[in-house]
Amino acid sequence: MLRAMKRLLGIALVLAALLALPASAGAAPAKGGGAAAKPPQPQGPPAATVKIVHIGKLRGGRARIYSVVPAVGTVKPFVSGQRVEVSFYLDGKRVQRKKVKLRKGKGDQGVFRARIRIREAGKYAVSARHVATAALGGDATVRKSWKVRFPALHEGQCGDVVVGFKKAMRKLGFVANSGRCLGGKTARGVLAYRRVNGMAQNFHAGKGLVKRVFAGRGGYRVRHPGAGRHVEAPLGKQVLVFAEGRRAYAIYPISSGKSSTPTVTGHYSFIRTEPGYNSHGMYYSWYFYGGYAVHGYESVPHYPASHGCLRTFIADQPEIYRRIHYGEDIFIF
Repeated sequence: MLRAMKRLLGIALVLAALLALPASAGAAPAKGGGAAAKPPQPQGPPAATVKIVHIGKLRGGRARIYSVVPAVGTVKPFVSGQRVEVSFYLDGKRVQRKKVKLRKGKGDQGVFRARIRIREAGKYAVSARHVATAALGGDATVRKSWKVRFPALHEGQCGDVVVGFKKAMRKLGFVANSGRCLGGKTARGVLAYRRVNGMAQNFHAGKGLVKRVFAGRGGYRVRHPGAGRHVEAPLGKQVLVFAEGRRAYAIYPISSGKSSTPTVTGHYSFIRTEPGYNSHGMYYSWYFYGGYAVHGYESVPHYPASHGCLRTFIADQPEIYRRIHYGEDIFIF
């Protein structure tokens, strides 16, 4: 009897111990002995891979000024209706940004295309970016870069490059003709540019000169900015400069007095006009001191050759004559 009671008591104690255990104690451990396996997470859109695969119109890593340069890229995988943002840079600064559509390419990739017209000197670059959407993940490329090449220009040449060159010349203050072709007036502006910058004296716009002009380099530094609207004649450069404050806005080549009959130097004002030709062959003269004048003449060599006046080309003088006003200051030095 006593033995049966002890057995029943032992069974009761075992049952009580089992009931005291936590519910998870009996659960089977996860594989690897850690916590229970996490439930599967929902997957996002597929990752995109964006590339710039080709930059056109380059020769030796350079694009001709005023050419249109295309950039072609790919996005993988292709998703219909997606767009890519393409950015173009000039010297590190973004100058153009556009969103372009993808079209189906080979396999599972999409193709995009954008372009830029090269209007200035400097280092260009392009990059592309795909912003993540519900259908496709985001990605961006590194920048691909190129430089600009410049052609030599000659009188009679026409086209966009000539138009851009003349615009850049005028911005620096050198004269240039209108229209799409390089005329004699622009050639004389090139001569004035060469004189201001101590280059060989001729009418040829070589590659280096064209590059400098497009880069906005080589302008004339006004000597008397406090004089307001005035004229300067730096005899060492053999040019006539129309300026307003610090800005030179019209620069012409001249020939001043030769060593035996030098041009007077100093500060003068325009006092008298003489339109047309006179008996000395002087054309549309503006006098600033006695018989000294700014006038056109049939001979304007690359060196001082006059009897003291400031000779200009016959073709330039009517415009110069109209630019000058009574009492306007001229500084000759």
